[in-house]
Order: sequence, then C-alpha cells, then structure tokens
Amino acid sequence: MTQPEHQFRVVMRGYDPAEVDRTVAELEARIAKTEQGVGELRARLQEAESKVEAGAGPAQPATFEHLGARVGQILGLADAEASELRDQVRAEVETHRKESEQASLVIRDEADQYAEQRRRDADAEATRIVTDAKRAADGERDAAERDAAARRQEAEAIHEQQRANAAKAASDFETTLAERRERTTAEFQEQQAATQAQLDAMAARVDEVKATAERQQAAAEAEARRIVEEAEGRATALVREARASADRVRADSDRELAAASQRRDSINAQLSNVRQMLQTLSGSATGFAVDPLPDVETAADEDDEAAPVELEKS
Repeated sequence: MTQPEHQFRVVMRGYDPAEVDRTVAELEARIAKTEQGVGELRARLQEAESKVEAGAGPAQPATFEHLGARVGQILGLADAEASELRDQVRAEVETHRKESEQASLVIRDEADQYAEQRRRDADAEATRIVTDAKRAADGERDAAERDAAARRQEAEAIHEQQRANAAKAASDFETTLAERRERTTAEFQEQQAATQAQLDAMAARVDEVKATAERQQAAAEAEARRIVEEAEGRATALVREARASADRVRADSDRELAAASQRRDSINAQLSNVRQMLQTLSGSATGFAVDPLPDVETAADEDDEAAPVELEKS
C-alpha cells in the first residue's frame, strides 16, 4: 500500500510538533480503521462457523443420505459450499490481517523515513542558514569596520577643522570683546551720568513733594483743630442750653405741682363735706365711699422722670 507523503513544516530546532502530532494521529486512525475492518471480518467468520457448526451437528459430518438421494445431494452441495465459504472468509480475514499489518509497517516506515528525511533536511537547512548568517555577519562586520574607519577619518578631519575654526573664533572673540568692552564702558559712563542726573532730579522732586506734604499736613492739622474747637464750642452751648431748658422745665413743674397740690387739697375737702352730707342723709356711708385723690408728688415724680427723656429727644 502506498501512502501519501506528509510535508512537515520545518522550524529552527526540528519539526513543528503540532504537525507531527496531527500526522501521527491520522496514521493511528487509519491503522485503527484497518484493524476495525479485520475485526468485522473475524466476526463474520465466527458467525459463519457458528451457523455451519449449528447445522452440521457436534460430531460427524452430515451425509444427508437418510433424507433421500436428491435432498442429500442438495444438502451435501450446500455443506460443501458452506465449507468453501468458510475457507474463503478465513483466507480473506487472513489476507486483510496481513495487509493491515503490512500497511501499518509501511506507514510506520514511511513516517520514520519521512521524519528522518525532514530531520536531515532541517539540519542541512539549519547549517545553511547558520553558514549564510555567519557569512552575512562577516560581510556586515567588514562593511561596518570600513564604514567606521571612514567615519573616524572624517571625524578627525572635521575635528581638526573645528579646532582651527575655534582658534580663529577665539582670536576674533578677543578682538571683538576688547572693542565691546571699550564701547560698553563709554555707554556705561554715559548711562551713569544720565542716571545720576535723574536721581538728582528725583531727589529735588522728593524734597518738593515732602515740603508740600508738610505744608498740607500743617494746614490739615490746623483745620482739624479748628473743627474740633468749633465742635467743642457747639457741644458746650448745647449742654448749657439743655441745662437751662431743664431748669425751666423743673421750675414749671414745681409751680404746677404746687397748684395741683392746692387743687387736690380743695377737692379732698369738698369730698369730705360730701361724705359727711351723705352720712347725715342715709345714716351710713356704706356703699358711697369716695377715694381721695392720689398724691400730687407721685404724679410730679413721674413727670420728672419723663422730662429728661423728652429733653434728650429734643
């Protein structure tokens, strides 16, 4: 039996394990399928043998002569055909078994040969790749060394040129620096003189502003003193006027208090007369009691307490 060749993908360190496992699984499946076919043939053989043994009897081969010549001939032919079929099935089973074993051996040999060939190819490919890589690395290294040497020479030339340029630039810088120093010194002196003039002007202005501020402060202090004195005078006049008004109110209150006391005494006397008249008429003053008028001094005290409040409000 010829089997299709399996192409494994080569990796750097051998075959791809997934492809190898997949191919081995396919080969094992084919072997299992072949063995299954052999098992089915064996089952058929056993079934045929069982049928033949069941029909033939346990001991002697059947002659079928007791059934008649015709029937015996037919059954003899059937028995011969069954024996032939049994032998044929056995031969077919044996053939399939040998073919399956041979196929298994062929498949295993092909797999081993293919694996060995792939291994040799991979080793050769790896050797070639390593050789090519070394050759390429050597070429790259040589090219890099040549390029580095060229760049080093170029860098040295540039360095020499830059050093010469730096020396010239330093000389030019010294010359320019001396010129700038002289020019800067002159400009600084001019600026210093201008700044001093500005400072003098600012000092004069400060003195002027200071004098003006002092004059304004003196005027403000005088105005403040005047305002304070005027306010104190007005306050003194207001206090004097308030005291005079309070004295007038107190005198008026005293006069009104005296008049009120006289009226109270007169009214109380009249009330006493009325009370006596009522007692005389009724014989008893019960139920007709008349309270005397309140003390005028109490009312006057209340008026005196209210008077300062009115004065403060005015």
